[in-house]
Amino acid sequence: MDRFAAHDADRSPPPEPGLLYEELNEPQARAASHAAGPLLIFAGAGSGKTRVIVYRIANLIVTHRVPPYRILAVTFTNKAATEMKRRLEGLIGADIVKDLWVGTFHAVCARLLRRHHEAAGLDKNFVIYDDDDQRAVMNRVLKELNLDDRRYPPRQVLSRIHAEKQEGRGPAEFERKGYFDDAIARCFEAYERHLKAASAVDFDDLLLAVLRIAEDPTSYAGEDLRGRFRHVLVDEFQDVNQVQYRLVRAFCKSHDNLCVVGDDDQSIYRWRGADVRIVRGFRRDFPHATVVKLEQNYRSIGHVVRGALGVIRHASDREPKELWTANQDGTPIDVVAADSEHDEAAWVVECVRALIAEGVSPNEIAVFYRIHAQSRVLEEVLREARIPYQIIGGTRFFERAEVKNLLSYLRVIANPKSDVDLNRIINVPARKIGQSTVDKLIQAADLLGVSLFEAIDPLLEGRVPPSAMPGGQLPPLASAAKRSLLGFRDLIHGLMTEAKSVSPSALAEEVLARSGYAKALEQEDSVESEARLQNLRELVQSLVDYEQEATAAGDEATLAGYLERVSLVSDVDALADVPKVAMMTIHAAKGLEFHAVFLTGMEEDLFPFRSQDPNRKGDIEEERRLAYVAITRARERLWITHAARRAIFGQTRYGLPSRFLADLPPASVRPIATPASMMAQRRVEGGFGGGGGYAAPGLRFGGQERQERSWEGRERRPGAQADERFAGARFSREGEPARGATARGMDVPDRAPGERYVEREAVDTGAEGGEGLALRRGTRVYHERFGPGVVESVDPGADPIATVKFSGWGKKRIKVAFLRAGP
Repeated sequence: MDRFAAHDADRSPPPEPGLLYEELNEPQARAASHAAGPLLIFAGAGSGKTRVIVYRIANLIVTHRVPPYRILAVTFTNKAATEMKRRLEGLIGADIVKDLWVGTFHAVCARLLRRHHEAAGLDKNFVIYDDDDQRAVMNRVLKELNLDDRRYPPRQVLSRIHAEKQEGRGPAEFERKGYFDDAIARCFEAYERHLKAASAVDFDDLLLAVLRIAEDPTSYAGEDLRGRFRHVLVDEFQDVNQVQYRLVRAFCKSHDNLCVVGDDDQSIYRWRGADVRIVRGFRRDFPHATVVKLEQNYRSIGHVVRGALGVIRHASDREPKELWTANQDGTPIDVVAADSEHDEAAWVVECVRALIAEGVSPNEIAVFYRIHAQSRVLEEVLREARIPYQIIGGTRFFERAEVKNLLSYLRVIANPKSDVDLNRIINVPARKIGQSTVDKLIQAADLLGVSLFEAIDPLLEGRVPPSAMPGGQLPPLASAAKRSLLGFRDLIHGLMTEAKSVSPSALAEEVLARSGYAKALEQEDSVESEARLQNLRELVQSLVDYEQEATAAGDEATLAGYLERVSLVSDVDALADVPKVAMMTIHAAKGLEFHAVFLTGMEEDLFPFRSQDPNRKGDIEEERRLAYVAITRARERLWITHAARRAIFGQTRYGLPSRFLADLPPASVRPIATPASMMAQRRVEGGFGGGGGYAAPGLRFGGQERQERSWEGRERRPGAQADERFAGARFSREGEPARGATARGMDVPDRAPGERYVEREAVDTGAEGGEGLALRRGTRVYHERFGPGVVESVDPGADPIATVKFSGWGKKRIKVAFLRAGP
């Protein structure tokens, strides 16, 4: 331990053996023992960065006698801060840890601002406005400035204001580039005035107010902030924005004892202000900084680590790091070619079933997707399989506000007496029907004993009898309220008429158009509104799926039928205390790890993602970092899936496998094709016979060059030399989930190699399908839309119908004339 004692400026006794440096590798020990001056720690995924921060804090306290209240450690999540405190308590005791400053940027700044509220012009009991409070203020501002909230949606205006604040700019520094910006600047000024009058701050102000105090050389409070901490440690440094960076530099103004831990390869939050240039430029700002790289991964098996490195090493302008692990290679990464999103979901679910059968807890299994809209099909198949799951960092598809809004419109059209649904949509989008008008409508309905919709006409025409209670006369509606309520009534009447002659999916499109809901979201022009529009398109696609299924079964597709199906599906998951499979976007997966990970939708334009809005340009480098983050969440098993076609956002896309797949090392990959994808390929090649393997679309082999679409344009460019990993891949037994599992979406008896069995004759009456196919229970079939399946029963007749279990779709009733021989 002599090499650590050399850093002991106070000549204190060396740390107790086994207390501070046990289980640390050499780079970790160097970082933990560093005592003074700037320190930059590049920490690769799974390299033990939290352990290093904890041991370094313990070293400062135990070895260098730094008082705990002089140490500040900032993180980005409360979970990370709690974990850091828990580990520190195990090393140095809870009594010492309680005096440390450990927390998120916002929590630390709120605490500091309480101490120096006067310097910020705030009352001691200032309030912090959340998102809803901020929108309420902005609504008031727009009315005050006589600005149309349809032209200047509150969310969009607030988004611009927050972007300015994240760069440290106030209303005076706002750069105006046109008439629209002039209006935004006026809103910004009025918004700040209202916050100040209420002695309130928003989340950005928590940081900005402390920063302005700390950077003020004439302020006594600023002097206190600059001298309060002797050591500052910042976790996840790649995620800081300019305000956060200026803040920690101000805290270290007199000593430069700033330790930052991060990984530029994991910078994935540019959309919320993170600036990866800060971590990359740290040595420019601190030329004498000590740099330590943590490159040993303790989390994942060898194949996963090499796969992640293969993807990230092609990134431009990254700090060179060679991630490695001493762990065993384990099972290769399974890259699965699926035919469609339903086929992909079926594969995922059967693999999940096999993992659970092997003893893996569901909460050690995660399913990742690039965007929330992908979750819909996955959720439906998991529900059908009765596998418990939970959405992390998001909401279940049918519980998302915009989805519930559109469903409420459809329910009111189908059943105008549904007061709950009518109350939900009466002012969505905003149509100037305020709460006072709604309250009067509720009173009128109560007095008349009718539904809210039935009470509209009597209320408009003044035909509501007075209440028996004193002062029970219902005040008349104002003219503007009458016009708005009349417009809503006419909208619903028109849609009810339309519902008699159009399909359910067409009706949903009409609702979005006539109500102005889609247009209102388009005008918001924000990341959030685009996501809501995508989810609404996905709901319309769900209606299209329902209609096609009904047609195939010879049934009528009705609005009532769809709403009944959705209602039943939405109530299935009630297993509160049972471990659940985690489902999340990759952004939500940051900082987490799982035994098994399914990375779905690995296709060009989906991952890497290209927005449908041509005004939004993507960043291929951030998408590559996002892929790196996704891969490194897996400890033991990793499946990566891509589909040849995918119905999403209301349209069917025929996609190429993601360019990132070609960066995976060949020795760490096992290519697999699902039966449905092989079947589809054989159909393309001409018939169901022959032994040709599956060729993943968009990837050539046999010495030909691989062609990729560029990120910003539709032109194609030559890519890397193709390999045979994703072309000619056959569905191998190695890639199946487990012997006896239904990976093909069909129930197959579990039998030993070479064992023969006799299938019993079906008891149900047979029927003849397409091409003279004789159907009975257990017959393998193929359907144009639903793919491969197994017949469960046949209803005879002039036009017989079969009940078939399809991979990824569940049980469907299909006219046998539409079925062909399966694989």
